[in-house]
Amino acid sequence: MKMDAHASLLEKLLPIAHHAGNAIMNIYGGNIDVRTKSDASPVTEADELAEALILPALQALDRGIPIVAEEQAAAGNTPKTGDRFWLVDPLDGTKEFINRNGEFTVNIALIENGVPVLGVVLAPALKRLFAGGLGLGAFVEENGERKAIQCRPVPAAGLTVVASRSHGDEAALARFLAGAKVASQTSAGSSLKLCLLAAGEADVYPRLGPTMEWDIAAGDAVLRAAGGRLITLDNKPMVYGKPNFANPHFSAWGLRARDRF
Repeated sequence: MKMDAHASLLEKLLPIAHHAGNAIMNIYGGNIDVRTKSDASPVTEADELAEALILPALQALDRGIPIVAEEQAAAGNTPKTGDRFWLVDPLDGTKEFINRNGEFTVNIALIENGVPVLGVVLAPALKRLFAGGLGLGAFVEENGERKAIQCRPVPAAGLTVVASRSHGDEAALARFLAGAKVASQTSAGSSLKLCLLAAGEADVYPRLGPTMEWDIAAGDAVLRAAGGRLITLDNKPMVYGKPNFANPHFSAWGLRARDRF
């Protein structure tokens, strides 16, 4: 797909994400009914409603692109993907949603040949939308304004580390950071961690636990567009479209942060 076509498609994803985000916020303001999936993870009406809104909207853009979405996958409905497909997490950070801390997101990514080439991450409670694409750069929309974002060089004071709020392993994180010059460490939920790197608000996000492709693809697309990278622990770029969509452990880095580690 040509770059101008990617740019046009990215713009069409924004209202889709906002529509899902508005539906999520309607539920967020009332009682939240929580159920448990077969993998012991929580699911709510908001997850299912957001996905039910996103899928037909993506199909309307191009019915030829398969869609891999979290709740459909949990129900055993996973299409053959080929070289080009969507990855959707309709509500990433369900635990954050249930705990009402605002750190949950709507995630939509387009994968081409194993690479996330477009991504949108909307944090509806925080009223921040991050988006970006291969060769297009990245941006954030908030307070009615859009501004370009990019990863920052590592400050002289050292790395700002962002870690998972709900899935942290402090001992593994300490081993990973041993010998690094760390200025501060913070926690965040969902794919916001990748977006903080993209926006130059943090430098490294080690994820030393299980994730699925739909958890990170949109944030990875934004991060790559902003000049960062997400790599496996053996220093290889993350590839999407793996047989079971499960990711190995990884680390995500801002601009040249890995070189300073």
